[in-house]
Amino acid sequence: MMDQAHLRPAIAGVIMSAVQAIPPTQTDAPAEPSVPPPQGARRTPLTFIVDEESTIRHFVSLILQGSGVDTMEFSDGAAFRKARLTRPPDLIFLNVNLEAQDAIQTIEALGKIGFTGAVQLMSKRGSAVLENVKQIGEQNKITMLPVLKKPFETSAIQKIILERKLGNPPPVAARVGLDEALKNNWIEFFYQPKIDIRRKQLAGAEAFARARHPLHGILAPGSFMPGADDAALLALAEHGLVSALKAGLAFSKLGVHLRIAVNVSVNALEKLPVGDIVRAHRPSIKDWPGLIIDVTEEQIVTEIGLANDMAKKLAEHNVKLAIDDFGRGFAALTKLKSVPFAEMKLDRSFVVDCGTDKTNAPICKTVIDLAHSFGSLAVGIGLEKASDVMALISMGCDLGQGFLLGQPMEEERFVALLKQRATVRAAPVPIPPPHPAMKRA
Repeated sequence: MMDQAHLRPAIAGVIMSAVQAIPPTQTDAPAEPSVPPPQGARRTPLTFIVDEESTIRHFVSLILQGSGVDTMEFSDGAAFRKARLTRPPDLIFLNVNLEAQDAIQTIEALGKIGFTGAVQLMSKRGSAVLENVKQIGEQNKITMLPVLKKPFETSAIQKIILERKLGNPPPVAARVGLDEALKNNWIEFFYQPKIDIRRKQLAGAEAFARARHPLHGILAPGSFMPGADDAALLALAEHGLVSALKAGLAFSKLGVHLRIAVNVSVNALEKLPVGDIVRAHRPSIKDWPGLIIDVTEEQIVTEIGLANDMAKKLAEHNVKLAIDDFGRGFAALTKLKSVPFAEMKLDRSFVVDCGTDKTNAPICKTVIDLAHSFGSLAVGIGLEKASDVMALISMGCDLGQGFLLGQPMEEERFVALLKQRATVRAAPVPIPPPHPAMKRA
């Protein structure tokens, strides 16, 4: 098994080749960030990434985009210096390659225009060279952050974002009622990419509820789901279905037709007029891929007859069922074989460390094989380590999602990511050759 230093750029290639088509402009006039803030809204931070390694640019860009930071990419300092920019960045990630002069010229150019943001040097060069470049920046009255040595961890980028107070603020420990959040229209849905990890293609997305509180900002489900009554949960489920259908329409306008998954309880699914909702809000395109509704294994395993009836009715509207937390109740899993589930999402406990844990790996492989024997796609969730993704690929797992492949993001930011790199005709792109760019997690 390859080590993490070699795997992270490979995984960057997986996600970016999966959503890659309209490349970032690296000409004399780069495109402006694709998520302009609404009038009166808080200004979205902007970061430039200057590095000749495309996998590194894309990987850093993905982390920043997922954290609410707009990005522009440049293949080298010369391309950046030639660019006609209408908006200065808050932060520049600047690689120092073997020819340090390129980075020095960029820093001197920034000094001449009175750049007020910060510069984050990153490199594999020795400390003496990097310290010299950093001192030149300071002499030009530029805010120079501590040097980021390659290989580096994902957490290093997150730490920089947090310290510079860029992007989405960290969640607060606020508590609101779901009914209150729905009544005040605070609920919105973030979308997380779902990746075909073997073909390296964007395969879908999953919707996650968030509450945008006027005082506390973005709240995670733990802040508004506890104690929610059945009526509020039903309203949330309907809101989720409608939002996913509308988001699918927005994505399809870019030529990207994604099957979006929505989490709905079995109780809510029994009561919701799913057919009417789909007919009213589905995209009117010939090749609409449909919806997926995730239900937990725990809820469905004792209601196999009901699950079969639901699956048949939903199929009439191009809506498929999927199982969440698959494999947790292993003894009862054979009951599920009769239900036509589109996907089976492996319980997170099987996926974590499946690339290194000798006990977990064979269990994970068994559950993947079981999903395939049922005629379903196997989905690995909660992916945070490159070694786990590569292990899942070797085990025959079909799809993956998790922070490593893209975290949940606002719909407009998801659209922006598609605009930057979406492949309308997703063709397999080889994983880039190993490069020691990212540190072992």
